[in-house]
Amino acid sequence: MPGKRSGSTFSQQRLSLCFLLYCWVLADPVCGYFLKNCTIRGNLSDPSDMKVLCEKRNIEVIPIDIPRKVSVLDVAMNNISTIGKLDFKGLSNLKILNMSINQISQVDNGALRHLEALQELNLAHNRLTTLPDYLFQGLVNLSLLHNRFTSFQSQEISNTSIELRLLDLSRNPLGIFRITADVLPYLEDLDIAYCGQLGRMEWDVLDRSFLSNVKCLNLSGIEMSFERMAMVLQTVSSSLVYLRLYDISEERVKALTDIACHIPTLSLLQLHRNNKSVLSKEFLQSCKQLTEMDVCDNNINQLSEFLFRSMEQLSTLKLGHNRLSSVPKATRNLSTLKILELSFNIINKLGCSDFSNLTGLTQLFIFHNQISNLPECVFQDLRELRILKLGSNKILTLNNAFMNGLHKLETLEMAFCKLSSISKGDFKGLASLKALLLYDNQIASMEDGAFEGLVNLTELQLGSNKITQIDIRNTVLTGLPLLRTLDISCNYITYVNDDKLNPPPFSHLTSLENLQIHSQHHKGLSHLPINFLEGLKSLLAFKAGNLNIKELHPDTFIHTPRLWFLDISKNEFTALTLKLFHPTPRLNRMYLSKARLQSLDFLIGANLSRVTFLQVRKNDITVFNETVLRSLPALTYLDMQDNAFTCGCSDAWFVQWLESDNQTQVVGAGEFTCNYPADLKGTKLLDVELQFCTVHLGLYSSFAYHFLKWQVVYGYYLFLAFLYDTKQRNKRMPHGCQYDAFISYNAHDEPWVLRELLPELEGEQGWKLCLHHRDFQPGKPIIDNIMDGSYGSRKTICVISHHYLESEWCSREIQVASFRLFDEQKDVLILVFLEEIPTPQLSPYHRMRKLVKRRTYLSWPRAGEHTGVFWQQLRLALETKDVLKSIDAPMGQSK
Repeated sequence: MPGKRSGSTFSQQRLSLCFLLYCWVLADPVCGYFLKNCTIRGNLSDPSDMKVLCEKRNIEVIPIDIPRKVSVLDVAMNNISTIGKLDFKGLSNLKILNMSINQISQVDNGALRHLEALQELNLAHNRLTTLPDYLFQGLVNLSLLHNRFTSFQSQEISNTSIELRLLDLSRNPLGIFRITADVLPYLEDLDIAYCGQLGRMEWDVLDRSFLSNVKCLNLSGIEMSFERMAMVLQTVSSSLVYLRLYDISEERVKALTDIACHIPTLSLLQLHRNNKSVLSKEFLQSCKQLTEMDVCDNNINQLSEFLFRSMEQLSTLKLGHNRLSSVPKATRNLSTLKILELSFNIINKLGCSDFSNLTGLTQLFIFHNQISNLPECVFQDLRELRILKLGSNKILTLNNAFMNGLHKLETLEMAFCKLSSISKGDFKGLASLKALLLYDNQIASMEDGAFEGLVNLTELQLGSNKITQIDIRNTVLTGLPLLRTLDISCNYITYVNDDKLNPPPFSHLTSLENLQIHSQHHKGLSHLPINFLEGLKSLLAFKAGNLNIKELHPDTFIHTPRLWFLDISKNEFTALTLKLFHPTPRLNRMYLSKARLQSLDFLIGANLSRVTFLQVRKNDITVFNETVLRSLPALTYLDMQDNAFTCGCSDAWFVQWLESDNQTQVVGAGEFTCNYPADLKGTKLLDVELQFCTVHLGLYSSFAYHFLKWQVVYGYYLFLAFLYDTKQRNKRMPHGCQYDAFISYNAHDEPWVLRELLPELEGEQGWKLCLHHRDFQPGKPIIDNIMDGSYGSRKTICVISHHYLESEWCSREIQVASFRLFDEQKDVLILVFLEEIPTPQLSPYHRMRKLVKRRTYLSWPRAGEHTGVFWQQLRLALETKDVLKSIDAPMGQSK
């Protein structure tokens, strides 16, 4: 007998194999990790760059699995009520901690002492009434916005000076703010907006030197008497630069403005929501030194023509969110003005004198008005303008408005207007333009040379218009030698097939680095022509999601060797070709979500050694192939949430890998749930008992295949079967076997077994099957389970596929069944071929066929073929007690 060896020899052989397996595991370069309720951003090896995000996770306590090197931790918007003494132990590198919008009412003594490097702490929107004094030590920024503090007193927070620069106490019911010692010598930003209780908030800072460095002060909506507010301004009068006064009564705002404008250091004043519909000449008469004036959101409909004339240093003027129906005369002739904000008004017309003598203006914002026409002369004085935003108006045509004056303009935004076409030369006068934003218009046609003269343009956004493929052609996009970003997403571009285009649409854009063609509606492109990307040799990012594309030609990316970022999510691929990514060795980030993918095997051998980010969430992936993972050695972020996982022995390696803390973060792994088999549906993957899978037979098989000759391995299993048969010969039950059939299959084919085979044979035909994931006894040696399953079944059904042959060398179970065939002279084997397998690939299985002269062959029908005959033949094979002939020989081979 070929497998006969001494017991010691077999023990040595098994020991050697175990040693090889152990060495292989130790050398494994790829490990995974996940956080149950959080996501990591940044590099695990670089503490200064690592962020842990746990917001909106419904957690009630600080997670215990936070990496020790984290520098930023965000646990905002949860249900945390208490900060325990050991919650942050070990997080010595943490610099920024956000715990806002929770239910925190208690911080235990010593809870934050471990945070030696902490600089910014956000406890806004909680229920705190007190804080321990040590909390302030080392902090630079502290936000206590919207808590329940009734007082803030220096003796309660520290006995020594602290380094705090920013303190936000806004929206607390403070009754008193008292500083009696110099504990805040470095404080620069103080926010006590909307504080106070029924107008009784007290201000007790008798020594002005205690807050001598405060530069920014927010007194908006504060419940405090006018006299106390005046005292606050006097306290910071030696250093105040920026003052915010929102929601102050109309009676007080003028008086407070007069006081503030007498502070010589004040340069920025914000007056929002103070119901001043008319600003008279006297209102800002004392504010001569201001450089920035912000009176947005005040319902202003009228300004004195001379309102700003006394402000000789004014560089920024913001009048947005008011009720102005025209550009006010008050803004003309302000030679020092650099930024003018007029957005969100009701301006319906522009005139030639509206921006007279604003020769120093660099930024003009007049978006979201009701402007319908642009006179040719309107921008003639704006010789220094760099940024112009005209979006969200009713502009129909351009009328040569950009021919005069705007020679230095770099950014033009005209989104959400009513433009229907672009004519030749419309932008010819904008030779310095770098960014042209025309998204969300109604552009349906663009003449040849539409962008003529834009020789410095680097960004062109044409998304959400009515452009068809006829318009995106060489003659339209010529003359853009420096264009790096092109957005034509959400248009009406479509193709009936993937045939080559002549000429290719972007062949002249040799500098293009970012191309976006994604869609918001489901029609999309439908097909992507083979040479759609021809000429884009510099392309780094391609966003093509939701285009209704069902396949991509293998040569799609041969023209883009530098591709770094790829998003083809929300398409209907089901599968992608193996050759697709061979031309993209620099690919780093891949988004493949909601693409109906059933497998990621197309990534194997695809030259993707630099991919660090892979998102494949919401697909139909049931099994994650270990070979796929090993083809992505640089992977640091994997998101495969919301897939229909099949839970069984095929997942054992994946679970073990998930729980190893090293290189690859698997987002949401703690929430992965089983979809198959039915009895595990809804169970979390990590809760499935997989102890009996912990012996890595797949890896064991791989070693045996590579390091041992097939005859030795085959003989080994024949010998084990012989020993088992000898031992069990006199123990067999008189009433027959426990199972009708033992199912031998590879992990990759488990979905077919659970979706197709199991429901038919057990559900419809009533047979009793033995399956690994369900019927193997936990804790029992694997080989014993295999023996029990095979000898406890009348038949063994082997599900044959490429994976079965290559990774399992015809599987150990088939060896046991072969011995039964040889020993009992019965055909206990039923071979089901899931796919066509060329004859050369049947080795070493072909050798074993010589031992099996008579057995049943069945082939699973191809896609679209009826399965009724197959199931009937399988029923007959199972009913036959002593089969002597074959029903079907796959691939026309002899029996």
